[in-house]
Amino acid sequence: MKFPDLTELALRNLRESLLRNSLTTIGISVGVASLVAMLSLGTGLQQMLSRRLEKSGLFDTVFVSSRRDLRGGRQEERSGPTPGESRVLDEAARVEMEHLPNVKEVYPDIRFSTELQFEDKPHLTMISALPLSAKSNDSFDGMQGRFFSSDTASEVILQKSFAEELLGKTPPLGQPEPSVAELAKPLLGKELIMRYAQRAEGGDQTTVPGPENQESETAGASYSVVSREQKLTIAGILDLDPESLRGPMRARVFLPLGLAENLHVMQLVDLREVSRAASKQPVYSSISVRVKDPSRIQGVEDAIKKMGFTTFSILDASRSLQQVFRVLYAFLGIFGSLALIVASIGIVNTLVMAILERRREIGIMKAIGASDGDVKKLFFAEAGAMGIAGGIIGVVLGWAIGQVINFGTNVYLKSQSIPPEHFWAVPLWLVGFAIGFACFVSLISGLYPAGRAAKLDPVQALRYE
Repeated sequence: MKFPDLTELALRNLRESLLRNSLTTIGISVGVASLVAMLSLGTGLQQMLSRRLEKSGLFDTVFVSSRRDLRGGRQEERSGPTPGESRVLDEAARVEMEHLPNVKEVYPDIRFSTELQFEDKPHLTMISALPLSAKSNDSFDGMQGRFFSSDTASEVILQKSFAEELLGKTPPLGQPEPSVAELAKPLLGKELIMRYAQRAEGGDQTTVPGPENQESETAGASYSVVSREQKLTIAGILDLDPESLRGPMRARVFLPLGLAENLHVMQLVDLREVSRAASKQPVYSSISVRVKDPSRIQGVEDAIKKMGFTTFSILDASRSLQQVFRVLYAFLGIFGSLALIVASIGIVNTLVMAILERRREIGIMKAIGASDGDVKKLFFAEAGAMGIAGGIIGVVLGWAIGQVINFGTNVYLKSQSIPPEHFWAVPLWLVGFAIGFACFVSLISGLYPAGRAAKLDPVQALRYE
């Protein structure tokens, strides 16, 4: 039997029992819709997380630190097989990293705990320095006020929780929080006084300020520590936290990187590292290296490891994240496929009923020369047609369900002053997979009816009324 004749016969048979076949197709489409809705949720969540990480600058950033364990002073080879003495992470190392291929930007991770005075009240907090390129971080999208006017401006950006602390508006547990706009109005443009410890050039001794600004002396290093003050203007207030991944070490106040470098703030760097430095140049606890192309990040990591440093990037964590999403896809796919498997039972029932109704027709076909294979092809064509139709309708229905839920979710988020998100995504591969899987299940369901129809005795079938 030729393919055009086979297609024409299959479509004609489906039209003759339109109601029953339509209900079977709807059952298939519901199963496909549940599968598409489940997998599109997983895909949307993965894409949303990837967008956030990419916009935060984590996908193109390598975090570099010394291999020396600062707690015990011993060597650790946590990120590379290269043996030997670890290097000091100083200005010379930073400049060397700047000249590596595919490197876009290298800047030190300057963070320190200090006291900020606002309206004659002291507040202890962690401060971090940010480069001007951090403006593209999505944490600054909903900021009240503005970003730093320059890399050396005497300005700060406050995280929402610290702004609440300054105004004494930290809400009790379970109570609604004040909005960023409410906090910004009394704070923007106001001044803070930062008191910090400055590392200054010294002789053969380290001078450390004691109580009441008296100095004590400790031998062994060539710098001095003096107490300084710096006036800072509040430029902006953040709702989101750009350092949420740092846990307890995350900062609540942010300075321009250039200003922080000019202040020469004493950081939490082990004195052993300072004593190992070849000159009086700054020594850093860690450095961030941004690459031009995220696909080149592995090569940059390998080059930095060969220099004698420990590296970490989100690429390392993303491998584990991808495994988590693979497991999530598997679970969502299994639950989404259950409805489609149930619908396959309806296909078997429909085609078996078709055999009983068309026994005489099948007998005539076999009597005039149709082979068992032709009969099987006919029933496979009918099952495949229902599977393709149900798959297409199911994809559209699953996409529509996702859009409705996404719209409702964003309406709620907007009412809570939270930026909207896109939680559902239906990529082309999912469209093709859903239609193909529906067709495959339909053909599998047609195996038994097709085999039963092919085994009919034409003599007995022609006697059937």
